[in-house]
Amino acid sequence: MGQEVARAVLADGELRFVGAVEACASQPYLPVPEYPDLIPLSSNLGSLIDKTCPDVVVDFTRAGVAMEAARVALPLKVHMVIGTTGLSAADIDELRSLCDCHGVGAVVAANFSLGAVLLMHLAQIASRFFANAEIIEMHHDKKLDAPSGTALATARMMAEARGSRFVYPPTEKEVLAGVRGGEVGGLAIHSIRMPGVMAAQEVLFGGKGQTLLLRHDATSRESYMPGVILAVKEVVKTRSLVVGLDKLMGL
Repeated sequence: MGQEVARAVLADGELRFVGAVEACASQPYLPVPEYPDLIPLSSNLGSLIDKTCPDVVVDFTRAGVAMEAARVALPLKVHMVIGTTGLSAADIDELRSLCDCHGVGAVVAANFSLGAVLLMHLAQIASRFFANAEIIEMHHDKKLDAPSGTALATARMMAEARGSRFVYPPTEKEVLAGVRGGEVGGLAIHSIRMPGVMAAQEVLFGGKGQTLLLRHDATSRESYMPGVILAVKEVVKTRSLVVGLDKLMGL
Protein backbone atom coordinates (compact mmCIF):
# COMPACT_ATOMS: atom_id res chain seq x y z
CA MET A 1 0.00 0.00 0.00
CA GLY A 2 2.86 2.39 0.74
CA GLN A 3 4.26 1.87 -2.74
CA GLU A 4 0.84 2.43 -4.32
CA VAL A 5 0.34 5.64 -2.34
CA ALA A 6 3.78 6.84 -3.42
CA ARG A 7 2.97 6.19 -7.08
CA ALA A 8 -0.42 7.90 -6.77
CA VAL A 9 1.05 11.01 -5.14
CA LEU A 10 3.82 11.21 -7.72
CA ALA A 11 1.25 10.99 -10.51
CA ASP A 12 -0.88 13.83 -9.10
CA GLY A 13 0.18 17.28 -10.29
CA GLU A 14 -1.31 18.99 -7.22
CA LEU A 15 0.71 16.99 -4.69
CA ARG A 16 4.39 16.67 -3.85
CA PHE A 17 5.98 13.58 -2.36
CA VAL A 18 8.47 14.81 0.26
CA GLY A 19 9.49 11.75 2.28
CA ALA A 20 8.94 8.11 3.19
CA VAL A 21 9.17 6.09 6.39
CA GLU A 22 10.28 2.49 6.53
CA ALA A 23 11.03 0.55 9.70
CA CYS A 24 14.25 -0.92 8.28
CA ALA A 25 15.37 1.98 6.09
CA SER A 26 18.88 1.10 4.88
CA GLN A 27 19.55 4.11 2.66
CA PRO A 28 18.97 7.86 3.04
CA TYR A 29 16.85 8.30 -0.09
CA LEU A 30 14.01 6.43 -1.75
CA PRO A 31 15.00 5.47 -5.30
CA VAL A 32 12.31 6.65 -7.72
CA PRO A 33 13.14 6.17 -11.40
CA GLU A 34 12.61 9.22 -13.64
CA TYR A 35 11.78 11.49 -10.67
CA PRO A 36 14.10 14.52 -10.44
CA ASP A 37 13.94 15.14 -6.67
CA LEU A 38 15.68 13.07 -4.01
CA ILE A 39 13.05 11.72 -1.60
CA PRO A 40 14.35 11.29 1.97
CA LEU A 41 13.83 7.85 3.49
CA SER A 42 13.95 7.37 7.27
CA SER A 43 12.99 4.97 10.02
CA ASN A 44 12.15 7.90 12.32
CA LEU A 45 8.94 9.79 11.56
CA GLY A 46 9.68 12.69 13.91
CA SER A 47 13.06 13.49 12.40
CA LEU A 48 11.66 13.15 8.88
CA ILE A 49 8.87 15.63 9.68
CA ASP A 50 11.44 18.08 11.02
CA LYS A 51 13.46 17.70 7.83
CA THR A 52 10.68 17.80 5.22
CA CYS A 53 7.84 19.85 6.84
CA PRO A 54 4.96 17.89 5.28
CA ASP A 55 1.32 18.96 5.31
CA VAL A 56 0.00 15.38 5.47
CA VAL A 57 1.23 11.98 6.63
CA VAL A 58 -0.43 8.89 5.13
CA ASP A 59 -0.34 5.72 7.25
CA PHE A 60 -1.12 2.19 6.08
CA THR A 61 0.62 0.07 8.70
CA ARG A 62 -0.76 -1.60 11.81
CA ALA A 63 -2.94 -0.19 14.55
CA GLY A 64 -0.18 0.17 17.15
CA VAL A 65 2.23 1.73 14.66
CA ALA A 66 -0.44 4.09 13.35
CA MET A 67 -1.17 5.34 16.85
CA GLU A 68 2.53 5.91 17.52
CA ALA A 69 2.72 7.91 14.29
CA ALA A 70 -0.34 9.96 15.27
CA ARG A 71 1.20 10.83 18.64
CA VAL A 72 4.20 12.20 16.74
CA ALA A 73 2.56 13.89 13.75
CA LEU A 74 -0.59 15.48 15.15
CA PRO A 75 1.12 17.46 17.95
CA LEU A 76 3.44 18.82 15.22
CA LYS A 77 0.28 20.02 13.41
CA VAL A 78 0.76 17.60 10.51
CA HIS A 79 -2.54 16.25 9.20
CA MET A 80 -3.00 12.50 8.90
CA VAL A 81 -4.77 10.07 6.59
CA ILE A 82 -5.00 6.66 8.25
CA GLY A 83 -6.05 3.57 6.32
CA THR A 84 -4.92 1.11 8.97
CA THR A 85 -7.63 -1.21 10.27
CA GLY A 86 -7.86 -2.66 13.77
CA LEU A 87 -8.09 0.66 15.59
CA SER A 88 -10.11 0.35 18.81
CA ALA A 89 -12.78 2.72 20.07
CA ALA A 90 -10.21 4.00 22.55
CA ASP A 91 -7.80 4.67 19.67
CA ILE A 92 -10.46 6.66 17.82
CA ASP A 93 -11.17 8.67 20.98
CA GLU A 94 -7.47 9.40 21.39
CA LEU A 95 -7.16 10.52 17.75
CA ARG A 96 -10.17 12.80 18.16
CA SER A 97 -8.65 14.28 21.30
CA LEU A 98 -5.28 14.83 19.61
CA CYS A 99 -6.97 16.59 16.67
CA ASP A 100 -9.04 18.81 18.93
CA CYS A 101 -6.14 19.61 21.22
CA HIS A 102 -3.73 20.59 18.45
CA GLY A 103 -6.21 22.02 15.93
CA VAL A 104 -5.28 19.63 13.15
CA GLY A 105 -7.29 17.28 10.95
CA ALA A 106 -7.18 13.52 10.43
CA VAL A 107 -9.14 11.09 8.29
CA VAL A 108 -9.62 7.49 9.38
CA ALA A 109 -11.35 5.09 7.01
CA ALA A 110 -11.84 1.34 7.03
CA ASN A 111 -11.75 1.33 3.24
CA PHE A 112 -10.58 3.90 0.68
CA SER A 113 -12.12 2.24 -2.36
CA LEU A 114 -14.93 4.47 -3.66
CA GLY A 115 -16.89 1.39 -4.73
CA ALA A 116 -16.59 -0.23 -1.30
CA VAL A 117 -17.76 2.97 0.38
CA LEU A 118 -20.74 3.14 -1.97
CA LEU A 119 -21.57 -0.50 -1.17
CA MET A 120 -21.58 0.33 2.53
CA HIS A 121 -23.83 3.32 1.89
CA LEU A 122 -26.29 1.25 -0.16
CA ALA A 123 -26.23 -1.49 2.48
CA GLN A 124 -27.32 1.08 5.07
CA ILE A 125 -30.27 2.06 2.90
CA ALA A 126 -31.32 -1.55 2.34
CA SER A 127 -31.03 -2.31 6.06
CA ARG A 128 -34.15 -0.24 6.70
CA PHE A 129 -36.20 -2.67 4.61
CA PHE A 130 -34.75 -6.14 5.31
CA ALA A 131 -34.63 -7.87 8.69
CA ASN A 132 -32.24 -10.63 7.56
CA ALA A 133 -28.75 -9.99 6.22
CA GLU A 134 -25.32 -11.60 6.16
CA ILE A 135 -21.86 -10.43 5.09
CA ILE A 136 -19.23 -12.45 3.23
CA GLU A 137 -15.78 -10.87 2.94
CA MET A 138 -12.91 -12.32 0.92
CA HIS A 139 -9.23 -11.41 1.10
CA HIS A 140 -5.81 -12.76 0.19
CA ASP A 141 -4.20 -15.33 2.48
CA LYS A 142 -1.65 -12.83 3.87
CA LYS A 143 -4.23 -10.58 5.51
CA LEU A 144 -3.58 -10.38 9.25
CA ASP A 145 -7.07 -9.91 10.67
CA ALA A 146 -10.46 -11.54 10.26
CA PRO A 147 -13.06 -10.33 9.77
CA SER A 148 -11.84 -7.32 7.84
CA GLY A 149 -12.20 -3.83 9.22
CA THR A 150 -14.47 -3.06 6.29
CA ALA A 151 -16.81 -5.92 7.14
CA LEU A 152 -17.02 -4.88 10.79
CA ALA A 153 -17.61 -1.26 9.82
CA THR A 154 -20.30 -2.33 7.34
CA ALA A 155 -22.07 -4.44 9.97
CA ARG A 156 -22.04 -1.64 12.54
CA MET A 157 -23.29 0.93 10.02
CA MET A 158 -26.08 -1.42 8.92
CA ALA A 159 -27.14 -2.09 12.51
CA GLU A 160 -27.20 1.64 13.26
CA ALA A 161 -29.24 2.35 10.11
CA ARG A 162 -31.74 -0.37 11.00
CA GLY A 163 -32.14 0.86 14.56
CA SER A 164 -32.61 -2.65 15.94
CA ARG A 165 -31.01 -6.07 15.73
CA PHE A 166 -31.23 -8.06 12.54
CA VAL A 167 -32.89 -11.47 12.74
CA TYR A 168 -30.22 -14.11 13.38
CA PRO A 169 -31.94 -17.46 12.72
CA PRO A 170 -31.08 -20.01 15.40
CA THR A 171 -29.34 -23.20 14.29
CA GLU A 172 -30.76 -26.27 15.98
CA LYS A 173 -27.65 -28.37 15.37
CA GLU A 174 -24.29 -26.86 14.44
CA VAL A 175 -22.42 -29.88 13.11
CA LEU A 176 -19.21 -27.92 12.54
CA ALA A 177 -18.29 -25.30 15.15
CA GLY A 178 -18.19 -21.76 13.80
CA VAL A 179 -19.82 -22.65 10.49
CA ARG A 180 -22.30 -19.77 10.88
CA GLY A 181 -19.45 -17.27 11.17
CA GLY A 182 -19.19 -14.40 13.63
CA GLU A 183 -22.15 -12.24 14.61
CA VAL A 184 -22.57 -8.49 15.06
CA GLY A 185 -25.99 -7.06 15.85
CA GLY A 186 -27.72 -10.11 14.39
CA LEU A 187 -25.56 -10.05 11.24
CA ALA A 188 -23.47 -13.11 10.46
CA ILE A 189 -20.02 -12.33 9.03
CA HIS A 190 -18.08 -14.95 7.08
CA SER A 191 -14.38 -14.54 6.23
CA ILE A 192 -12.60 -16.20 3.32
CA ARG A 193 -8.80 -16.19 3.07
CA MET A 194 -7.03 -17.65 0.02
CA PRO A 195 -4.43 -16.86 -2.65
CA GLY A 196 -5.81 -15.50 -5.90
CA VAL A 197 -8.16 -13.08 -4.10
CA MET A 198 -7.39 -9.41 -3.56
CA ALA A 199 -10.43 -8.07 -1.68
CA ALA A 200 -14.17 -8.49 -2.09
CA GLN A 201 -17.29 -8.10 -0.01
CA GLU A 202 -20.87 -9.26 -0.42
CA VAL A 203 -23.86 -8.15 1.60
CA LEU A 204 -26.82 -10.47 1.12
CA PHE A 205 -30.32 -9.44 2.21
CA GLY A 206 -33.22 -11.88 2.42
CA GLY A 207 -36.98 -11.35 2.59
CA LYS A 208 -40.11 -13.24 1.70
CA GLY A 209 -39.71 -14.51 -1.85
CA GLN A 210 -36.65 -12.36 -2.63
CA THR A 211 -32.97 -11.72 -2.03
CA LEU A 212 -30.84 -8.63 -2.67
CA LEU A 213 -27.11 -8.99 -3.26
CA LEU A 214 -24.63 -6.10 -3.09
CA ARG A 215 -21.05 -6.95 -4.06
CA HIS A 216 -17.81 -5.07 -4.55
CA ASP A 217 -14.52 -6.48 -5.89
CA ALA A 218 -11.12 -4.79 -5.66
CA THR A 219 -8.85 -6.42 -8.22
CA SER A 220 -5.74 -4.38 -7.36
CA ARG A 221 -4.52 -1.91 -4.76
CA GLU A 222 -4.95 0.84 -7.33
CA SER A 223 -8.66 0.79 -6.44
CA TYR A 224 -7.88 2.52 -3.14
CA MET A 225 -5.85 5.37 -4.58
CA PRO A 226 -8.62 7.78 -5.73
CA GLY A 227 -10.00 7.68 -2.19
CA VAL A 228 -6.57 8.19 -0.64
CA ILE A 229 -5.84 11.18 -2.88
CA LEU A 230 -9.29 12.63 -2.08
CA ALA A 231 -8.57 12.28 1.65
CA VAL A 232 -5.11 13.84 1.34
CA LYS A 233 -6.55 16.90 -0.40
CA GLU A 234 -9.53 17.26 1.92
CA VAL A 235 -7.91 16.60 5.30
CA VAL A 236 -5.99 19.90 5.20
CA LYS A 237 -9.34 21.71 5.19
CA THR A 238 -10.44 20.33 8.56
CA ARG A 239 -9.29 20.74 12.15
CA SER A 240 -10.94 17.66 13.59
CA LEU A 241 -11.20 13.89 13.15
CA VAL A 242 -13.23 12.56 10.22
CA VAL A 243 -14.17 8.88 10.47
CA GLY A 244 -15.14 7.32 7.16
CA LEU A 245 -14.50 8.32 3.56
CA ASP A 246 -18.26 8.68 3.03
CA LYS A 247 -18.11 12.01 4.89
CA LEU A 248 -15.75 13.38 2.25
CA MET A 249 -17.88 11.95 -0.57
CA GLY A 250 -21.01 13.74 0.66
CA LEU A 251 -22.95 10.52 1.27
